[in-house]
Amino acid sequence: MEEQSKQDHLCKDQPHPNRRGPSYPHKMAVLTAGGDAPGMNAAIRSVVRVAGAADIEVVGVQRAFEGLLFGKFTPLPSRAVANIIQRGGTILETSRSEQFRTPGGRARAAENLHYNGIGALVIIGGDGSLQGARALAAESDLKVMFIPASIDNDVPGSDFSIGFDTAVNTALDAIDRIRDTAFAHERLFFVEVMGRDSGFIALAVAIAGGAEAVVIPEMPIEVEELIRRVEESQARGKRSSIVVVSEGPRTGGAMKLANAVDGRLGDAARVVVLGHIQRGGSPTARDRLLASRMGAGAVKAIVDGRLSSLVGEHRGEIIFVPLTEVPEKSRTLDTELIELVTLLSL
Repeated sequence: MEEQSKQDHLCKDQPHPNRRGPSYPHKMAVLTAGGDAPGMNAAIRSVVRVAGAADIEVVGVQRAFEGLLFGKFTPLPSRAVANIIQRGGTILETSRSEQFRTPGGRARAAENLHYNGIGALVIIGGDGSLQGARALAAESDLKVMFIPASIDNDVPGSDFSIGFDTAVNTALDAIDRIRDTAFAHERLFFVEVMGRDSGFIALAVAIAGGAEAVVIPEMPIEVEELIRRVEESQARGKRSSIVVVSEGPRTGGAMKLANAVDGRLGDAARVVVLGHIQRGGSPTARDRLLASRMGAGAVKAIVDGRLSSLVGEHRGEIIFVPLTEVPEKSRTLDTELIELVTLLSL
């Protein structure tokens, strides 16, 4: 009875060699694409270890889609992914590939996979990589599973992407330190965080860091309104203020805003651009857990014979969304949280 219970548990939570779908591949590949995100290595590790338990051979593709085009495959036995769960970046590296954007390039990639006896591919990446995964799945008979990994957290189909939590905590740690100096010198600081066209990082950091205001691409703020908020904050007795700004042309960036308010608030504003430090570093426990669950989910989907899908998280559960049903547009944030930033800064 105890052995039967153990087998039932394996069937529910992870792939099992005796539970195979209609097109069960015996060899699969995994790659990381787009911008690196903390937790990618944890996802690679999970894919390799869980696939091994299901008697599936795994090869890694070096340098993302470019590696598919030139057959840069390397075997990934279980021991090859030892001691990588705590590492940032990606052991498989990543790159951009203009050739893969073309039908001919994708056909060459599929041909290379078939030539090497690979029937399934797990792609770990962001919104742009999702488009590549969708196109490859549509134009070939390969089984393609996509795992969202992006500090921007803008990949549709999943509540969270791997790397977002780490990026937020990295930025938050910096803002906590900046606030000490801002208070000591009674300064106004503009802190620029990453996010491209997405304000997820900025909004999360602003709320958690107690910022006086936040500027995001989804809802730009007029300079006069920003000045008014800071002045009201000063009138209430606040000795310092922090404004979190999401990078990119839609906000203008922290430097542009700081220059716009200089001379209006009695002292020059200070600017801190956090930049790429938000990408690197050891992933948080939250990102390691999410990556491990998504990696296992991708292998389980392949074993169970699911359609090519996005493996995401929704309300704490791992979900599978067929790539043909994943929305084209990036995720949108809850702009009502901006009001929370204002309320909590009073």
